[in-house]
Amino acid sequence: MVKTWDQLEKLQPTVLRMLKMSLVKHRVAHAYLFEGQRGTGKKEIGLLLTKALFCVSLIDGYKPCETCHNCRRINHGNHPDVHIVEPEGLSIKVDQIRELQAEFSKKGVESLKKVYLLFHADKMSVSASNSLLKFLEEPHAQTVAFLLTEQPQQILPTILSRCQVLPFQPLAPKIMIEQLIENGVAPEKAPILASLTNSLEEALVLNTDEWFAQAQKIVVKLYEVLKKNPLEALVTLQSEWFAHFKEREQINRGLDLLLLFLKDLLYIQLDKEEQIVFKNEMVHLRQFALQTSGRSLTVQMSVILEAKRKLAANMNPQLMMEQLVLKLQEGSSFV
Repeated sequence: MVKTWDQLEKLQPTVLRMLKMSLVKHRVAHAYLFEGQRGTGKKEIGLLLTKALFCVSLIDGYKPCETCHNCRRINHGNHPDVHIVEPEGLSIKVDQIRELQAEFSKKGVESLKKVYLLFHADKMSVSASNSLLKFLEEPHAQTVAFLLTEQPQQILPTILSRCQVLPFQPLAPKIMIEQLIENGVAPEKAPILASLTNSLEEALVLNTDEWFAQAQKIVVKLYEVLKKNPLEALVTLQSEWFAHFKEREQINRGLDLLLLFLKDLLYIQLDKEEQIVFKNEMVHLRQFALQTSGRSLTVQMSVILEAKRKLAANMNPQLMMEQLVLKLQEGSSFV
């Protein structure tokens, strides 16, 4: 569903305020870089500003009307002067950028304006990046480029320096929870999904994923046996954790869930139960919160964050998890 300016302004107020001023003062940059987590509205806002540039019936001088011929064609992806580039396979290739450059040299089909949106701009090959840089160094009049990325550090500094960089903030959990409930997610399930992803689409998939439901149970069980002897925790790791969390991405998701569970214990101790996300585990949470200290929880959360860094650095997942379990048990000894 297409979101209006007012709807997107609730998600990214700072970004929309800056773009509004650019439109009202007729100072739209020739290139923007939208950077932020997945699901924070980068694509929607890129298309929103594109519509504002082509709309023939702007509202208040900057909001696209959503009903004129240009707005409707952009929403349907078939405006002749709006070009979208996405990775072909694993990367954006130099031939794709060269095709854009060929388009740059032509006049717009219906006006002098042209807009280009590069999704996952961090996935440009080196040659594609160098080719794009030439365009950014010599921008064509009335041509605007939007580069969208979740990893700005992967983009050439010379490209970054020629773009107006707009950081997109993570969505407020409250907003995400409201969206999830509006889309049929049970109120008790929405908080944990909102804590794991900014993407409504991904959250809705997780909501009906049996693997994800089982993952939450295994995480709770692992914490429970951690409070017992090291042998039982390592046995659970071998018999249940490794059987369920097989890929690195799955293991990382499991660590995120374990981190959220520990945060919930801390919220109970701080008398902030309204912030708990494991709503279905309230009985266990209250029980465990009485058996541990805030200092112990802080140490354990630091240990999990360190494990996530090791996983990202390609440490052997099994060795990493075995070390984690032992360190978590050491952490639980703090009182």
